[in-house]
Amino acid sequence: MIEFLFSQYKDYSEFHIFLEIAGVLFGLISVLYAKKDNILVFPTGIISTTIFIYLLWQWSLLGDMMINCYYSVMSVYGWYHWTRKKDNQVAFPIASISRSEKKWAIVIFVLTLIFVAVVYNFFDKFTTWYSYVDTFTTGLFFVGMWLMAKRKIEHWIFWIIGDVISVPLYFSKGYTLTSIQYFIFTIIAIFGYLEWKKTLNIDQHKL
Repeated sequence: MIEFLFSQYKDYSEFHIFLEIAGVLFGLISVLYAKKDNILVFPTGIISTTIFIYLLWQWSLLGDMMINCYYSVMSVYGWYHWTRKKDNQVAFPIASISRSEKKWAIVIFVLTLIFVAVVYNFFDKFTTWYSYVDTFTTGLFFVGMWLMAKRKIEHWIFWIIGDVISVPLYFSKGYTLTSIQYFIFTIIAIFGYLEWKKTLNIDQHKL
């Protein structure tokens, strides 16, 4: 079983294995902070995404690399957005997505699919089935990150769907540690949604 799961790492440098482990750990820590609605989700997430930007470039996984570049930028925005206050209260607490934000979510998803498809086609990367799946998950994660930065509870739904797809996707690519990370992400995201839902219901009852 160990050989089946981790045989691909025999050709990896120790440095890259160390970086992947570090990226996975900081990614897990970041999602745990997100579950707790803790602003530390952003600095820990930036560390993880920065590591994976380098690794994914080395692995020639352009779609995944673009996701992590986007994560890093949106983490800076989210970090600022979550710190904003009005009358000494959090200006943007946990909330549900609005009608206009639903429209923007669709626009972001479609534009992301088009953009990634153009990039993959330009670099002639549509050579395997998972390149097409990667394009779809990139769209999901782009919308999920945008909604998380805006503190919308629906972001968890996009994370859950993307994470479930990413478990076999990364395993088929040969990155077992990252596949395991997404499996754990899925579990945390489910509990994160339930915890945010509970907080949202409490806040609505106070109104």
